[in-house]
Amino acid sequence: MIGWFEALVLGLVQGLTEFLPISSSAHIRVVSAFFGWEDPGAAFTAVIQLGTETAVLIYFRKRIWDIISTWTRSLWTPELREYPAARMGWYVIAGSVPIGVLGLAFKDQIETTVRDLRLVGACLIVFGLLLAVADRLARNELTLDKNLNLPHALTYGLAQALALIPGVSRSGGTTGAGLLLGYRREEAAEYSFLLAIPAVLMSGVLELFEIGGGETPAWGPTILATIVSFAVGYAAIAWFLRYISSHRFTPFIVYRVALGVVIIAAVGLGWIPAS
Repeated sequence: MIGWFEALVLGLVQGLTEFLPISSSAHIRVVSAFFGWEDPGAAFTAVIQLGTETAVLIYFRKRIWDIISTWTRSLWTPELREYPAARMGWYVIAGSVPIGVLGLAFKDQIETTVRDLRLVGACLIVFGLLLAVADRLARNELTLDKNLNLPHALTYGLAQALALIPGVSRSGGTTGAGLLLGYRREEAAEYSFLLAIPAVLMSGVLELFEIGGGETPAWGPTILATIVSFAVGYAAIAWFLRYISSHRFTPFIVYRVALGVVIIAAVGLGWIPAS
């Protein structure tokens, strides 16, 4: 069972890694394994993501309010439907469909099978290399307001759905998809953050009912981890958006591959259990 110290550490890990393309769910799984703690489980991970998602809501509050208000008014005011904010509302909805469908369809596997550390390590490596390819091929030209359309939104959404597997990374998957589509790095990252809102909120709220029962962590440590993840996550958003506006993803890619190799080796040598 997760105690207060473990919750503090995992909250820090969640806040630091959620918005970087290195997979927060993988890090929570891996940190727990290396410290010899119990796997906190998918429910705990989903709930503390509510903290980092609250950071997104606050950081992008003006942008989010513009999208929600314009999209809502466009339902009965036709002339607003061509506004970028109104179209963005539909694109966020459409892009959220893949992860919603696949998350419900494979809920049992997400909570058990895909948490195997060998798979986590392999995903860190493979999707890190795919991000390297996307970063190399990126045209870094398109913007969300001018160029985002339904096929692009669905492509982003499918990439986000892959992040149901720890090690893929929601930020890395969706941002990488945006780079391959030709979007500027900061634009791809912004849409990644916006697209995550419905999925993370829905998943976190659903998993709230699991906390405190059976083998899931107690409410107190879960709340602490969520608060810590919010505070650290807010700072991480600001730093990450500034960084990628003028830098490539190379440090994150190298880190992902190195961590994946360490995880697979550690499991193979018996230092940590695979599941």
